[in-house]
Amino acid sequence: ATILVCDDDPSLRELVRAVLGGRYTFIEVADGHQALALTRKLRPDLLVLDLMLPGLSGIEVLAAIRADEELRSLPVMVVTAWSHAAASAIEAGADRFVAKPFEPDELSEAVEELLA
Repeated sequence: ATILVCDDDPSLRELVRAVLGGRYTFIEVADGHQALALTRKLRPDLLVLDLMLPGLSGIEVLAAIRADEELRSLPVMVVTAWSHAAASAIEAGADRFVAKPFEPDELSEAVEELLA
């Protein structure tokens, strides 16, 4: 499975890769515009999305994906330090919400569930 990881913090993208190990192929981007463009172009199996991003916010990316008939079924997991944003993320169409800092097992289990 291919996972697109969108976070403007390179160390968090690296942590996601390290936690999930060699089971997946990763594509990494640092802003919302790149996330949307590569989601449309490459059709990943899962999007791991931060909310606070340069360019388009994670909520804007999520709204665009859910409005796109070809992409709306893409599983999206929001991973953000904005723990109070869980309700907004779920309302916008996120399939899962994981608060930073996260437990590695919590991230792995959510990914496995979304890709099952």
